Amino acid sequence: MIGRMLLLVLTALCATILTAPVAAAAPEAVCGTAFGAGEYADLVAWSDTATLAGPPLERLETAVERHHRISETLVRHGDRRGVFTLGLDAVEQRAVMPLQRDPAAFADPDWAHRISLDLLSRFLDNLHGELTGGPVDPQWAHYFALTRQCELSAARVAMAGYNAHLAVDLAYAVAATGATVANAGDHFLIVDAIARHGSLIVDGTREVYGGDLGPLWRFYFVGEGLDRVLGAGVGSGALLRAADAGANVLIFGNGLALQDPATAPAARAEIDALWRADDAAFEVLARLGGL
Repeated sequence: MIGRMLLLVLTALCATILTAPVAAAAPEAVCGTAFGAGEYADLVAWSDTATLAGPPLERLETAVERHHRISETLVRHGDRRGVFTLGLDAVEQRAVMPLQRDPAAFADPDWAHRISLDLLSRFLDNLHGELTGGPVDPQWAHYFALTRQCELSAARVAMAGYNAHLAVDLAYAVAATGATVANAGDHFLIVDAIARHGSLIVDGTREVYGGDLGPLWRFYFVGEGLDRVLGAGVGSGALLRAADAGANVLIFGNGLALQDPATAPAARAEIDALWRADDAAFEVLARLGGL
């Protein structure tokens, strides 16, 4: 009788153990350490732009703060996806937001708020897709794929992120906010502020991830080293036009062209060709410079 009761208890206990939900292990950071309890859920929540509310500047402030927390978390775990967020966070805090909070900084403050919000939201949306298995744009899928190649230099990986952010997302943000030629001054004011604070990106990447971003960053903004790329047979029409006219002029022009149905197809092709040509150039420079 006692043996029978013991058998029944053991059977019930085993059934409970087998049917009880098993807590999922915290995901490993990309090339880093495991996230703590709730940290991954926080990343998912912070990257969800659907929960942003209020006028453009208020939403921008919230998005920038969320991105700051995302970057802190990724960096704390050595997650290679943070190699881009680290620099973006630095220039948001020191370059972009001081301008955005100054009512006299822009000719059209509302447009300036909206383009910075749209631009940041595009990255957050793609990060959200990366974290949840949702849709991710090609340029960001490429970046996230590179972050998983732990043997690559941090500089090489980071520039894939900046390339996606500027060559692609910025052009589409220009279009999405209905920019006109009248907004050019405000556009270049924001871009120039980022460029002038480039040392924050270079220094942070070196100190945290050990990557020397300097040569690639100079290539992107001033075309330095283009002859090395052309010598390696990587030059393309898009890359040469960017070097000749200035990449940021070309990016703004592509954003304007996207708004016209007659020129939009060519603009989309130009944007796609530009980011791919840039990426091929970064690959060559990384290989030649040992970055």
